[in-house]
Amino acid sequence: MIASGRDRIAVAAAFTLPLLLSLTFLSLPAFAAELLMYTRNGCPFCLRFEREVAPVYARTPEGKAAPLRRIDLPAGGVHGEGLREPVIATPTFVLVEDGREVGRITGYLNDDMFWGLLGRLVAVIETPDQVQRSGAQTQ
Repeated sequence: MIASGRDRIAVAAAFTLPLLLSLTFLSLPAFAAELLMYTRNGCPFCLRFEREVAPVYARTPEGKAAPLRRIDLPAGGVHGEGLREPVIATPTFVLVEDGREVGRITGYLNDDMFWGLLGRLVAVIETPDQVQRSGAQTQ
């Protein structure tokens, strides 16, 4: 039996598309950790974060270890999804690793406080053998 042109195209597509998709995903960076920012429109502290921290975040060691992903917080908050407790306030920054909460920062006052708190959280994911999830040093 001789395959028609349409059949040959279908067979080629069946083999080519998965190959192209796998190569695309291989070229994307894989992040085991990310910083989720729960935000709402009109949140003044979210806007302050956007002015003071967001423009440089991705270029910092913390931003490289845990890229920022913004999530609009719905009315009633968010429960579950690997969270230790519900998120009900904005901004709330939740550091997740492999889909599970490692720690969080609730609220934003200024960049000094944010960087200090985030540094402690990121240290947990960067040195898991030396630091327990609670942030206490292991012996």
